[in-house]
Amino acid sequence: MATPGHARYERARFQRRVQAGTACLLCPHSCVIHEQRTGVCGVRKVIGGDLYSLVYGHPCSMAVDPIEKKPLFHFLPASSAFSFATLGCNLKCTFCQNHEISQARLEPRHDPFVRPELIVQEALANECAVIAHTYSEPTIYYEYAYDVAVEARRCGVRNVFVSNGYINRAPLQAIAPCLDAANIDLKSFSEATYKETCKGRLGPVLDTIRLLHELSVWLEVTTLVVPGLNDSPRELSAIAEFLSSVSTSIPWHVSGFHPAYHMQDRDATTREGLEAAVRIGKAAGLEYVYGGNLRLRNGENTECPSCGATLIERERFSVASNRISGGCCPDCGHKIAGVFA
Repeated sequence: MATPGHARYERARFQRRVQAGTACLLCPHSCVIHEQRTGVCGVRKVIGGDLYSLVYGHPCSMAVDPIEKKPLFHFLPASSAFSFATLGCNLKCTFCQNHEISQARLEPRHDPFVRPELIVQEALANECAVIAHTYSEPTIYYEYAYDVAVEARRCGVRNVFVSNGYINRAPLQAIAPCLDAANIDLKSFSEATYKETCKGRLGPVLDTIRLLHELSVWLEVTTLVVPGLNDSPRELSAIAEFLSSVSTSIPWHVSGFHPAYHMQDRDATTREGLEAAVRIGKAAGLEYVYGGNLRLRNGENTECPSCGATLIERERFSVASNRISGGCCPDCGHKIAGVFA
């Protein structure tokens, strides 16, 4: 799908010249970058006083995935998503599950240049209803993601972001008209944890969640439950209560941690720990809480919040059955939150 060509740098959309250098206005780090240097993400560089994306048109990973793998459970169930990513991330989470690409050092490239139109063409060729900007962090390849999203929308393909939510308001508002859904990774409800473990801040992520809901982008949230880091009943309750304050219809995915990257010495999440997180979410009033990747009994099924009927049965990333009819429970007629057509 790639077209021959040389590495190309794309001028960044959100930047401003300041006395000390060039300010990147894309994410809350607000990096002020000097000539020939990059910001925190490592993929946006100042050249001749202007800020450029070093990864535009250079995906490091592309694949066809079930939408359930994102995870998005209330957005076009059982559909296929053409997923892509470039290197880089604007957070430095010590427990990163995709550190091979998100934290990879950017090396000189000899790979072909992949135009945005070719990403969309590949999605269409694979009969994908959705393009997922995922795997690493779509915020840091914003210009590429934006152009892909615009082209996808023109061709009738939908767009979803799987993101850490560390993005400024203006860039998010600019791309939102082309976004159909997002899954935001809410890693903790502690400023200290975000600062020490992720090298970021909690507040901007909460702002992103609120803004996506206000902009009517379908929203789901994921929390990786890490023993001894964010798994206390108090913190999980704080996360669930925040989400419930935005909307009780936001699906919350709590998933099990496996030792990775710089957290090799920490225990994996237990099934009991994940079940406790699910109970906490439901107690906070959330209508849809899912326990992922530890195969809890019925943990990934969608149930009607009104009558309790099982509506969607899932086995890992596949849908075994879907009884939702016209967006409603066929037994009691309750409207199920989501995008089903």
